[in-house]
Amino acid sequence: MRAVQITDLSGPATALTLSDDVPEPPHEHPMTPGSGIIVDVKAAGVSFPELLQTRGEYQMKPDLPFVPGSEVGGIVREVHGDDAHVRPGDRVAAFCMLGAWAQVAVAPTYFTFKIPDDWDYAQGAALVLNYHTAYFALIGRGRLAEGETVVVHGGAGGVGTASLQVAKAHGARTIAVVSSDAKEAVARRAGADEVVRSDGPWKDHIRELTDGGADVVIDPVGGERFTDSLRSLREFGRVIVVGFTGGSIPEVRVNRLLLNNTEVIGAGWGASVIGWPERTERIGRAIGGMIEAGEVKPIIGARFAMENAADALILLDERGATGKVVLDLS
Repeated sequence: MRAVQITDLSGPATALTLSDDVPEPPHEHPMTPGSGIIVDVKAAGVSFPELLQTRGEYQMKPDLPFVPGSEVGGIVREVHGDDAHVRPGDRVAAFCMLGAWAQVAVAPTYFTFKIPDDWDYAQGAALVLNYHTAYFALIGRGRLAEGETVVVHGGAGGVGTASLQVAKAHGARTIAVVSSDAKEAVARRAGADEVVRSDGPWKDHIRELTDGGADVVIDPVGGERFTDSLRSLREFGRVIVVGFTGGSIPEVRVNRLLLNNTEVIGAGWGASVIGWPERTERIGRAIGGMIEAGEVKPIIGARFAMENAADALILLDERGATGKVVLDLS
């Protein structure tokens, strides 16, 4: 089959090789011996982990060469095992962990979800990683309540747009932090009630917009913004740490938490759900309800052919992406 492989660890511009003779994956997924869903891939998600993998900087370090990519949108070809809730021919979103950047991928049953008939396959490839992360962070870890105000850093990105939609679906007021007019337009399309610019006094603007501070800040960026995120909270507010796309990992002066009765909450979705099917299924049902209600619909940004997968990663690396970046395989 045709697939993109990481063949060395030289970075996004040079680490990838497109091959026409990569073996198809086995019928069993390594996470679920004895079962697996074989998917004919129509679109694959491009995310920050793949960028890190081209440099050997991600916690998962498969032997070279390997097919990267964790998310697909496609059509079920085969079902193996007795616990499947999808059938051959179903249009699905699936989370594979590895192997998504290929014509055929295998996913665990509990990480495979039907998608609406009116969705693009790219939207299927944009569903699991970002929306499950957003739900786990905001609802599972952040205890978001109706009527609270949520600030979303990176509000035009994949996790950011998903977080805005999930927050709105739960009755929150949303404020996106973005860096450009183009990204503001994407954040507003995703449901941002207000938008502030990251290159200005965004902390002060948030405090003005909220009459004293936000209830929740969700931060996939990290870096130097983190301290001001704490300062932008009202009493009993929470900063939810999702990732560090800004590069540096911030440190917390815990006296700030004590004096202002605030919290810093880690939201490691992958570590919490891998190996715990019931958690993934529960989140999947919740997001399925939001899809049916029209509250969740992934926003697709740039699309690339398999031949141009390196360009997709470079776009992420240069912070130019909006919405979900995908590879088109159809």
